[in-house]
Amino acid sequence: MPSAERTVSIDRPVAEVFEFVADGRNAPRWRSGVQDVAHQSGEGVGAAYRQGVRGPGGRRVAADYEITSYEPGRLLAFRAIAGPVRPEGSYRFSPDSGRTVVTFSLHVELSGWKRLVMGRAVQSTMDAEMTALDKLKSTLESSPTA
Repeated sequence: MPSAERTVSIDRPVAEVFEFVADGRNAPRWRSGVQDVAHQSGEGVGAAYRQGVRGPGGRRVAADYEITSYEPGRLLAFRAIAGPVRPEGSYRFSPDSGRTVVTFSLHVELSGWKRLVMGRAVQSTMDAEMTALDKLKSTLESSPTA
């Protein structure tokens, strides 16, 4: 089962970091693989986003997702609802002396031929998603308001 987890500390208050991450439309600002995102429906748990990510050859691959847990300032979880691979993930937020500690985790169940054919590529993509936390940190810390 491909999975990844990473933690980063951001010099911004928890509420600000949570709000920025929770608004999926901000993803292209800090996740290099995201081509486009549009809010489709809902707020909080059940909110749905239409998302396109860079696939093989740079072509757009659907990676729509929905929010499965929404606890402001604490937890934002999601699951992919479109695309060839449908991971689940979460962002956990905790305050630390005016800063925010963010832990991002991803996992996906692959079975049969998908595990054999796609396992390494999926793990590589998940590992790359973890590095996006560095861009999140620099984006939020370099802007007076995100």
